[in-house]
Amino acid sequence: MNLLARREQDKERRRLEIIQAAAELAYGRSWDEVTMAAVARHARLSRALVYLYFKDKEDLHAALCAEAGRLLHQRFVEAVARHRLGRDQCEAIGRAYMAFAAELPHYFEALSRFEARPPRTDDPGSSDLRAMRGGDRIKALMEEAIERGIADGSIRPDVGDPRVVGVALWGMTHGIIQIANTKGDELARRGVSASSLADQTFRMLGRALAPPGTT
Repeated sequence: MNLLARREQDKERRRLEIIQAAAELAYGRSWDEVTMAAVARHARLSRALVYLYFKDKEDLHAALCAEAGRLLHQRFVEAVARHRLGRDQCEAIGRAYMAFAAELPHYFEALSRFEARPPRTDDPGSSDLRAMRGGDRIKALMEEAIERGIADGSIRPDVGDPRVVGVALWGMTHGIIQIANTKGDELARRGVSASSLADQTFRMLGRALAPPGTT
């Protein structure tokens, strides 16, 4: 490995260390409580060096989202690989998303926050664009599962544009996760568990996707 390649490798390693430090600090608390100074201390780096890699906290947040998207995409690929039919793959993706949110809530919160603000796209090398490309890969995976289901007959042929259906499925699943996260105590008081809510959601979505005369 030549000197230039080694330097680039070291820069990427340092960049990932900063992102990991931010992720560790975000676990169990709001992103609003995380500061660049705290990230620097946690990573055992100077604050100036952290700013050399990320111009501000929003840039670091987008980088955290890009990492979250990479992990989520990996889980979705594994979920899809366990099923043959497209409709089953769609449900597997949804359940994988719920498991991701339960196991890695700080990454779920980061993605939710990112989706709620307009991205900064003025810099072609920005963390926002990295996060958006990761999101595109995830959405493409869902679209492929829907197209596969239409082709194999497990999803109704008149379901609609796979791009639109994919976003609709994503939005409904995301919304259910947020309700379970923010209204869990209220749901429990009414005798509704998070698992029963998930199962009911996927039964309804499955019926909406299924060809006429099937369940």
